[in-house]
Amino acid sequence: MEQTIYNNPNLIYWILFIGVAIASWIVSSMMESRMKRYAKVPLRLTGKEVAEKMLRDNGITDVKVTCVQGHLTDHYNPADKTVNLSESVYNEANVAAAAVAAHECGHAVQHATEYAPLKLRTALVPTVSFASKWMTWVLLGGILLVEVFPYLLLAGICLFAMTTLFSFITLPVEVNASQRAVNWLQEAGITDHETTEMASSALHSAAYTYVVAALSSLATLIYYILVFLGGRRN
Repeated sequence: MEQTIYNNPNLIYWILFIGVAIASWIVSSMMESRMKRYAKVPLRLTGKEVAEKMLRDNGITDVKVTCVQGHLTDHYNPADKTVNLSESVYNEANVAAAAVAAHECGHAVQHATEYAPLKLRTALVPTVSFASKWMTWVLLGGILLVEVFPYLLLAGICLFAMTTLFSFITLPVEVNASQRAVNWLQEAGITDHETTEMASSALHSAAYTYVVAALSSLATLIYYILVFLGGRRN
């Protein structure tokens, strides 16, 4: 059985890939559906106003809220301390916009309070950037030369493993930011019991996309490991 697995890494990879692809489609569809539904539920503050209030309530005065183009382009940039909201989130006043804006401000609060997982993720950024730049070429060369020089593939696996680790470290960062967002929205009176549940539902569906991304990266890593082990055995 062990020999069969090593000799068929492509089969293992495709089983994992198809499973992850199906999960990704389900999660993405669910997130889009919930965001569209909750975008129709009005609130009294726009995403911009929600973000600015959350920052003030947490004593953060050195972070700027900006508007950026695109869909689902919302993000917090710790380098220049900006909460960047997409146009629909920035300008509209609804549950979906409030949830997304508060979530991104949750990252700003993490930064201000030196939340440990965020610090670790930030510290890994240079290493992950280096790994992402070179791993495709190293892995390609490693697969082509796996039976001649398998340790080139091992080097590529190490580089890819860094990106996989980064994906899993991202999970608690995103979940914590969502928890901060939902708690603050209710405490600040931005949402009531019903709309708080909606905001929580929207952010949970978004968090699942990070879970799927991490699992997809892990599946690919397993594939490369099996290729490496098969190459060494040959």
